[in-house]
This record gives sequence, C-alpha cells and structure tokens, in this order.
Amino acid sequence: MSQILSVGAILLSTILFLGGQGLTGTLLPVRAHLAEFSDFAIGLMGSAYFAGFIVGCYVGPRLLARVGHSRTFAAAAGLAAAVTLTMSLAVSEPSWILLRGLFGFAAANVYMVIESWLNDRATNQTRGRIFAAYLLVNFLGLIVGQWCFIAGRPSSPTLFILSAIFYALCLMPLGLTRTPQPGRVEVPALKPMRMFAISPVGVAGCVAVGFANAACWTFLPVYAHDQHLTRGLLAGFMSAFTLGGALVQLPIGRLSDRMDRRVIIAAAAMAAALLGVALWYFGGRSSTLTLVLVAAFGMAALPVYGLSVAHANDRLPREKFIEASATLLLINALASTVGPVIAASVTDRFGMPTLFLYTAAVHVALAAFAVARIRMAGSPPHGEPFEPMPQQASPTSLELDPRGDHATQPAHAA
Repeated sequence: MSQILSVGAILLSTILFLGGQGLTGTLLPVRAHLAEFSDFAIGLMGSAYFAGFIVGCYVGPRLLARVGHSRTFAAAAGLAAAVTLTMSLAVSEPSWILLRGLFGFAAANVYMVIESWLNDRATNQTRGRIFAAYLLVNFLGLIVGQWCFIAGRPSSPTLFILSAIFYALCLMPLGLTRTPQPGRVEVPALKPMRMFAISPVGVAGCVAVGFANAACWTFLPVYAHDQHLTRGLLAGFMSAFTLGGALVQLPIGRLSDRMDRRVIIAAAAMAAALLGVALWYFGGRSSTLTLVLVAAFGMAALPVYGLSVAHANDRLPREKFIEASATLLLINALASTVGPVIAASVTDRFGMPTLFLYTAAVHVALAAFAVARIRMAGSPPHGEPFEPMPQQASPTSLELDPRGDHATQPAHAA
C-alpha cells in the first residue's frame, strides 16, 4: 500500500485527466451529430485524434528532454483544456477535425509524462502493483467521465466546461508533488515489417483492433443517441462497453496462458462478430437488451489487443518485449487513424446501425486469418503470463509492464 501511496499524486492526476477523456469521448460525437456533421466528418475527427497521438508520441521525448516532465505536463494539459473550450465556441467540421488532432497530440504527451514518472518510481518488486493501479485508474477515470455526461445537455457549453475543469484540475496533483522528476525518456526502435514476420496473428490483431475499436469509440455515442436513449442510458451504454472489456480481460488472458493464444483470439473475434450482428439486428428494440449486448460486445472486442500483444511476445525473448510492444502500439495507432473513416463511409451510406456490421466484418477477417495461421504453423511456447493493457497509452507505458526485462533498471525508493 505504501508503494501506491508514494505515486498517489500521479495516479490522481491520471484519474482526473481520464475523467475528462471519458466525458469528451462521449460528448463530442453526440454534439457533432446534433450539429448535423456528416458521419464522414465525425470519422475524420476520430482519425485526427489518433494521428495527433502518433505525432505526440514522437515529439514527446524531445519536449521532456528540453523542458522536463512538469512543464511538459502543464503545457499538454493546458492545451487539452484550451482545445476543449475552443470546440464549444467553434462548432464546425474543419475546426473540430483540426482541434481533435491537437487534442490527440496533447493526450500523448500527458500519458508519456504520467507513465514515465510511474516507471521511474517503480522497482522490480513493486512494478506489478503500480501497473495494476494504473490500469484501475484508467478504467475508473473513463467510467466516471462517461457518467458525467448526465450533468448537462450536450447542446450547451456545460459539458465542455466540465471537461476542461477535469483537465485543469489534473495539473494540481502533479504540479504540487515533491516526487523527483524522471530522467530522459527513450522511445524504442520500431520495426513493423519485422514484427509481422515474427508474429502475423499478433500484428493482424492490432490492425483489427485499430479498424474496429477506434470506430466504436468514435461512433458508439452517436449510435446510442440515434436509439433515443436518455442521457443516463447513453452514459450507461458507454460505461457498459468499457466495463465489459475491463472485467473480462484478466480471466480471458489467464485462459490464454493455458492454451494456444491464437485460438482465444479467433474465438474472441468470432464472438465480437456475432455480437456485432446481434447489435445491428436487435439493438434499439429495448434499452435493457441494448445495454446487455453492448456490454457483451465490449467483453469480446476489447481484450483482443492485449491478447495480440501477449501472443506476439510469446515468440520473442524477454529483452525484446518493450521494442515489440511499442511496434504493435504504433501499428494499432496507425490502423486507428483509418478505422473511423472506413466506418464512416459505411454508416453514411447505410445508416448508423451498420457500424456493427462493419466491425463484424473486421472481426470475421481476423478470426479467419488466425484459424489459417493455426493450420499453417504450430503454437509457440508461452512466455510471460498475460497482462491487461490500458485503453490508451504511450510507448512509455510499456516500461511499466511487469513482463518486460527490467533487470538493468536502477531501483528507486518507493
């Protein structure tokens, strides 16, 4: 417990920032839909976020080296607050696409500061507990933010102001902490083609998650709004999706530790495909059924990324874990810039419920590819046990994962 308290200020800043993220992620698609943005423009907003996030992951280490962690965090959180307030004033498709990209850049730098600071305070003995606490506050922050959606009407500035308050408040714990700042952050070398040669299913899983899940985060609030759910039910809809994925990650991961992970990836993808079809066909018939189906959909779809990373690392020595995971994170982020736009092309032509037919097609393709690879190549020996993965993270978070090789890292007093 003392180890967690020692990083309490960092975790408090995290949950405040993620609270804003949960609210913003629910609010923006609904507000854009009310402003009669096209589905394609909403998809571009989702893509712009991930494009900005990728740029931030590359620029972040240079900012940290130049001005330090506290100043980088203050600048990034301040930018997030300013962008959010500006979006309430300038409601237009071009401005929101640009601003969403700026927000993605800010978010990447916030995550990089938080994760490198947590990693700096972790020792080989406490890393697992700190990583688990970080995962917990990620999910809690998102869910708290999603429920804040009921605090005001999406057509008013209230929820934008509340989001900005979250981003402003997250400055206080880290700004006042006496915890020493970390040293220089290094981003590992990224080799996507080499990664595909080593683990085709791992790479395919990360691409599928980028195509499908990024589209879901972008359009699920719009779908819920189209089903005429009340603000409370819409918040519950998003929380059911998030919580479903959070609850099942560890049990399904532990199951994958005992068998060929590709079988679990294929099964999860097929379950997500079937549930996607069920949401397309049955969604909206009753609010209770819709909530149950989206929770089950989150249980099937959200663990695929962690399973794919774990499978890829089964094929590598432990000292290559961070490099491989960072490469997979990049692949996922690149796919996430494409997924919302493809989904928007489908929903714009055939209606918002076809979002789930699009995700079903992606998941069927992943399942078919995994089954084909199972028939072509034997199962690799298992390496380190499965660990859940954060919903969003910078490459720096990989240093926190207890499965990595940290033997050369100096220990810090916690």
